[in-house]
Amino acid sequence: MIEPHDIDLNLLAVFQEVYRERQISNAARRLNLSQSAVSNALARLRRLFGDALFVRTGQGMQPTPFAQSLAEPVGAALAQVALALNQRSAFEAAASTRRFTIAMTDVGELHFMPALIERCRLAAPHLQISSRRAGSIALKEEMESGRVDLAIGPFEDISEALYQRLLFRQPYVSMVRRGHPLTEGKVDLARFAAAEHLFVDSSESPYDRINQLLEKAGIGASTRFRVPHFTAVPYIVQASDLVVTVPQKLAERAGPPFGLAWITPPLKLPPLQTNMFWHRRYNQDPGNQWLRGLVAGTFAQ
Repeated sequence: MIEPHDIDLNLLAVFQEVYRERQISNAARRLNLSQSAVSNALARLRRLFGDALFVRTGQGMQPTPFAQSLAEPVGAALAQVALALNQRSAFEAAASTRRFTIAMTDVGELHFMPALIERCRLAAPHLQISSRRAGSIALKEEMESGRVDLAIGPFEDISEALYQRLLFRQPYVSMVRRGHPLTEGKVDLARFAAAEHLFVDSSESPYDRINQLLEKAGIGASTRFRVPHFTAVPYIVQASDLVVTVPQKLAERAGPPFGLAWITPPLKLPPLQTNMFWHRRYNQDPGNQWLRGLVAGTFAQ
C-alpha cells in the first residue's frame, strides 16, 4: 500500500499537467520545468505505481486505464490542497493572467463569446478565454481534468459529477431574408410547409428533435439543402429564399448584420434551455467561481 508520505506531491502535480495537456512540452511549460524534468518525474511515478500511466501516440500522451482512474481523485486532492493554501487569497480578476476554457456549441459561440470578450476586456484585461466545440470532446473527462473550466449549452445526459445552473430558455423561430414572402400576412402551416427550407442536420440533442418535429409536420420531406452546423446559416439565408428554424438568440444576433428577419413558426416547438455546467472538483475554486459569476451576471435571465 502506498502511503501519502511515500510520494512527492510535486510528482502528482506533474501527473495532473501531463493528463491535462497530453503533451510533455506543454506540461513542462505550464509547470515551468524542463521537458527532461517532467520525463524523469513520470519515470518515478511509473516505478511507484507499476504502470505506464501515459503512452505516446499520434494524438499525444494518452493515459492508460489506471491513469484515468487516478485523474479525478488526484485532481480533487490537489485542488483541496491549493484551496487550503490560498484560502485567504481572493481571485483578483483585474490582475489575473489565468487561462479559462469554455465548451460551447457553434451557435453558442456566436451568442456568448462577443459579450464575454467585451466583459473581460473591461474587468480582466490580462485574463485569457478560449472556447472549445462541445460536440468534439468528451465533456466529463475534459472538465474533470481541468482542460475545460465551464460548459455552456443545452446539453443533456450530463454526468452527476457536473453541477449546473439554468441561464435562460428561448423559443425557436424561423429566420428568412428581409422582404421574404413569409414576412407578410398570416403564416399558417400550409403556407409555411410550402416554402423551401434549409435544415441544420445537427446530431446533437436537443437540436435533432426539432428537425423530427418539423418533418412530422410535413416540413423538410423534400428538403434539398442541409448543413451540419449553424455557423453558415446566416450567409446562406441572406442570399436565398430559404427558411431555417433556429434558436431565437441566433436570429437576434444574425438579423442586423445579415439583413435577416424571423417569424414564429406555425407549429409547437419546445423551448431550448441553456445551462452552465462545472465540475464539482472546482466548485470552491475562486477563479472558477468568478467566471461562473461573470457568465451568470451577463446572460442569466
